[in-house]
Amino acid sequence: EEERVVPLLLDSNVIIDGRLLDLAHTGFLDYRLVVPRFVISELQTIADAGNDLKRQRGRRGLDMLNRMRRDTELDIQIEDVDFPEIVGVDAKLVHLAKTTGAKILTNDYNLAKIAEVQNIGVLNMNNLSTVLKPRYLPGEHLLLKVVREGKEPNQGVGYLDDGTMVVVEGGHRFMGDTVEVVIANTIQTSTGRMLFAELT
Repeated sequence: EEERVVPLLLDSNVIIDGRLLDLAHTGFLDYRLVVPRFVISELQTIADAGNDLKRQRGRRGLDMLNRMRRDTELDIQIEDVDFPEIVGVDAKLVHLAKTTGAKILTNDYNLAKIAEVQNIGVLNMNNLSTVLKPRYLPGEHLLLKVVREGKEPNQGVGYLDDGTMVVVEGGHRFMGDTVEVVIANTIQTSTGRMLFAELT
């Protein structure tokens, strides 16, 4: 078997997202995946956050990482590396990619741009999903917890388990409740995906 030469460095966002695990099972992802120790530390920090949504995202990231490590389809390793002199996980990832010749796998728009400016190869999951079928199509029903008000009057906002924002028309009345909604529209941009829904 041909050796996978260029490793892919994973950031915390792409681990939390979880689609990487599904992608690995398609056979399209033939890379050695590397998770630096400082990315795991970031996930642990997020999982210990005081904010419920952040804590939920961090715990999901740690769960997804454990699932990835157990998955036989993935060639994944933890790299016990840190750069204490460099501030910020993104800057550390860019430095590691630059010094090892690795690419970065992310769905973080800003990290992708910073890496591209420095001629580091980037695979952006959001760019990939832009050309693929969206996960939820208009007309599909789902249960959603409304956690805050939206930007416009009468809107409520909830999040899917992968962090995708769902704006619910008329949802402001159901703050803190789980409601059934029907997807009206899906918008995919390079910064992520957003769903618009209506109450059923």
